[in-house]
Amino acid sequence: QVQLVESGGGLVQAGGSLRLSCAASGSIFSRNVMGWYRQAPGNQRELVAAISRGGITNYAASVEGRFTISRDNAKNTVYLQMNSLEPEDTAVYYCNAGGTITTRGDYWGKGTLVTVSS
Repeated sequence: QVQLVESGGGLVQAGGSLRLSCAASGSIFSRNVMGWYRQAPGNQRELVAAISRGGITNYAASVEGRFTISRDNAKNTVYLQMNSLEPEDTAVYYCNAGGTITTRGDYWGKGTLVTVSS
């Protein structure tokens, strides 16, 4: 059974930082690209960042230079370091697996809420 469990969301002021974590079951993590997506109220779910098993990354233009995705293959965990947060970053952030660095896969976590206050 595939499991993706996110953590690290919360409330932060604009300009602040948060780090999200996603712990994945071993089978899905070791073979796949891992990604972070987000969905704000009234908006479609969008790619934030993705990373291949070998460390190739892809970022949305809106987060380039502020967010960093990384993975610890020994811990089956993918991280999203978010700096210089803006109110527009407020959304539910979802971990994703099974896709490519540009397209979403079939496996999703339940999401973690990030709220950035102005």
